[in-house]
Amino acid sequence: MPLLFLMRLLRTQLPVQVVEPEEIRDVSVLIATGLIEARITALQPAGRYTKASIATVEGITDEGLAEIAKLGDIRNFAQTSMRFSRGARLM
Repeated sequence: MPLLFLMRLLRTQLPVQVVEPEEIRDVSVLIATGLIEARITALQPAGRYTKASIATVEGITDEGLAEIAKLGDIRNFAQTSMRFSRGARLM
């Protein structure tokens, strides 16, 4: 989830490189929403059907810091997420 990734970035020394596809998707969402400053660079594919890229996160924007402040303690965030039938949650 992009907001959880944003919380992790807060505790990471920046700039940082991201290579995992799931995390690159999170970076993409956070860039689009203006919560971080980062760039995603395409690399030469390692295989026939792979898409290789790397993201470099340079910083968290003021909007990103404000969003983190709104979330507060992550345990409170998880407890207040919306609940649906059979225990499914939307966060």
